[in-house]
Amino acid sequence: MSSYAIIFTKSYSKKSKMFFQKHPELLKKYKKVLTLIQANPFHPSLRLHKLKGKLKSLHSISIDMSYRITVDFYIEKNLVIPIAIGSHDEAYS
Repeated sequence: MSSYAIIFTKSYSKKSKMFFQKHPELLKKYKKVLTLIQANPFHPSLRLHKLKGKLKSLHSISIDMSYRITVDFYIEKNLVIPIAIGSHDEAYS
């Protein structure tokens, strides 16, 4: 399986910076998630799934049971573009 590239937008970088100011304890888990995404975004521990409704073009990846990252996920181009990070409600709003 080939590796995936993660493209961080300015908007996402700003959101993640604010998120980690509130939740510095999650930084180690987050870095592990990024490593897994690059190696295999389908790894079971990421719990990758397609969203529904107004977010139907996006997918969700779990940092842990409480926090998520919503992503644009381009399988054919091996690209992952994080959109939002936060609790279930924060990431899906």
